[in-house]
Amino acid sequence: MNGGHWTGPTRRYDLVKEASIALVVVTVATVVLAVLFSSPDEKAISLRSWARNAPDDFYATVVAELSGDSGSAGYGPPYNAASDGQAIGPLTLAKWGGVTIRVDPAQQFVIDPLSTLSDPTVKAAVARWTGASDDQRTTWAADYAKALGDAGSATAVPAGDYGPVPALATSELDMATNGQLDTALVAGSSFYTSDYTRPLLFLGDGGYLEDTAGTQHLQGGQWGMMNSTGNYPGQAWLWLATFWYQLPGFNAEGNTLGDNADAIVFGAIIPILSLLLLLVPFIPGLRDIPRWIPVHRLIWRRWYDTHAADGTQRAG
Repeated sequence: MNGGHWTGPTRRYDLVKEASIALVVVTVATVVLAVLFSSPDEKAISLRSWARNAPDDFYATVVAELSGDSGSAGYGPPYNAASDGQAIGPLTLAKWGGVTIRVDPAQQFVIDPLSTLSDPTVKAAVARWTGASDDQRTTWAADYAKALGDAGSATAVPAGDYGPVPALATSELDMATNGQLDTALVAGSSFYTSDYTRPLLFLGDGGYLEDTAGTQHLQGGQWGMMNSTGNYPGQAWLWLATFWYQLPGFNAEGNTLGDNADAIVFGAIIPILSLLLLLVPFIPGLRDIPRWIPVHRLIWRRWYDTHAADGTQRAG
C-alpha cells in the first residue's frame, strides 16, 4: 500500500455483464419453476358461468332474493338491519358497526338490472312488480318460492297466482347467461367499476359458489383458508386461524359457535393467542416450557458441546 493506493495485482470486472447474466438466470429459473410448481390459475366464477353451469340454482336464487329468503336479505350489518349480525357473547360487534353498505337484494340484484333492458315483456314485469304493494310482492314471491321448492324445477311448478315473479326470474337468468348481469351489477354498485360487493353477495346466496369451493377443498371445514385451488399447498401460516373451523361447534350452523364463528375466532381467539405469545416471557409456567422441553439444546448442540454450562468456553 502506497499513499492509500492499491499496488497489488488487479483484474478487470464487468459489473453490468454480471448483473445482466444474473437477471437472465433468475428470470429463466422463475418462469420454469412457476410452470412446474405454481398452483393453477382458475378462472373467476362469474354470474354468467353460474347461470350457464347451474341454471336451476341461479333461478331459485333469484326467486329467493325476491322473496327475502336469501342469505344477503337476512344477513344484517353492514348490509341491512334484518338481524344483529355476528357477536361474541353479549358483545354485538356487527350491530355496533352499523349498516355501512346498504344492500336491498330484491331491488339491487334483480329489479335494477332488469330495469336497464328494453324488452317490453321485461319492462311490463318490472312495472307490475314495482307498482304492487309490499304485501302483494311478498305474497307472490313467497308462494312461488314454495311452489318451486316443492316442484324442484321451474317447468314443473303448477299454475298459480305468482304475479310477475316467474317472468322476472326467467329474464334475470337470460340476462346472466349472455353476460349482461355481471356488468350491470358492478356498474350499478358505485362510481367505481371495481366494487364487486353485489355480485359476490349474489353468488354467495346460491349453492354454485359453495359447491365449487368444495370441489377445490376451499370450504371452512376443509382447512380452506390455508389451501390453494386443487391439491396444491397454500398459506400454511394460516393454520391457527382455520384450525378452529374444523371443530364440530364452529363448522356447524344453527348454534352459537357456528353462527358467530368469524367474530369469535378473529375477534377473541386469535387476539388472545397473539397476546399470550407476546407475554410468554412474563407468564410463569408458560415461559418455562422451553426449559422443560429442551429442543433448543438439540438445535444448538454444537454450541453446547464447546461451552460450559455457565456459558464460558471450555479450554482447548
